[in-house]
Amino acid sequence: MPKSTNKPQAELHAHLGSAVDPAILWSIAHRHGIKLPSKDYWAFEDMITMTGEEKNKSLDEMHNNFFYWTELIQSSPDTIEESVRSVIGGGFRKCNLIIQELRFNPMFRNRGGERDLDHIIMSSLWGLEKATLEYPQVKAGIILMMDRTLDYEQNEIIVQKAIKYKENGIVGVDIAGPQRKSFSIKEHAKLFRMAREAGLGITLHTGEEGNLEEMNYVVSEIKPDRIGHGFLCIQDERLMSEVVANNIVLETCPTSNLRNSVVKNINEFENIVKAYLDNKIKFTINTDGPEMYCTNVIKEQEFLMKTGIMNMAQIEQCTKWAFEAAFVK
Repeated sequence: MPKSTNKPQAELHAHLGSAVDPAILWSIAHRHGIKLPSKDYWAFEDMITMTGEEKNKSLDEMHNNFFYWTELIQSSPDTIEESVRSVIGGGFRKCNLIIQELRFNPMFRNRGGERDLDHIIMSSLWGLEKATLEYPQVKAGIILMMDRTLDYEQNEIIVQKAIKYKENGIVGVDIAGPQRKSFSIKEHAKLFRMAREAGLGITLHTGEEGNLEEMNYVVSEIKPDRIGHGFLCIQDERLMSEVVANNIVLETCPTSNLRNSVVKNINEFENIVKAYLDNKIKFTINTDGPEMYCTNVIKEQEFLMKTGIMNMAQIEQCTKWAFEAAFVK
């Protein structure tokens, strides 16, 4: 069946570091003289992708084992441009993604300050512009990410850059990274206020691991437009009610959650989705990174239907919510 017959789709949660075809990353690495652990392509592909029963024990393991290499390879202006362009074009060809929001942390692409941050960001926007020129049916935007492993000043710079380039294709800000005792979401709340006042969309990773303290604060005080993952909210009926009352949309990534061991098994994931549906929580279906997890939005939908977790009408409702919740308009 020609891909053009697929219904229009939207993906709101995909990390650039896990979204680029391994063959493209392999070519980039060799072009830039990056020494890889192996000279064998198939070993390289196996190193940066997850298939079958492979699982990470934690989010830390995922970041250390996978993102280290993909972010290193993407750490230059021309490679970030090529990466963004390839993901947007590929998403349209494979899944008819006509709304795409890609996210990445520019400070994880500038080699500790060796590369200019503005050049990295602008290059991502050039890649976006070229991709949408090639595929005019697509609307796309970049979400700049802060990280829990960075200090406040570094994260503030990322928000300032997002505001600076919001007219060029930066559509929102996010914060991600494994939980750290040194990180304070309360301290960072003012950065989200800055971004919102500038007209940027607000999403952030929370409620994926740890306890509910952070997510409670995020939902009640920051009130983001969307939350990445956020499934721990099903442990607290009051919190679920507050998510609904604040019209917060949860960005759900089934395969990623299972392979990163933050959701134990399919039965647990089914309980999460049932709680969303029963409590009228809006949520979208995403990949987190199609290439790393060997999936795409269509495959995620098929997985949810094949396992009996969702039916077609529910899938279509999630797609509708994704279009409505997109920062790209």
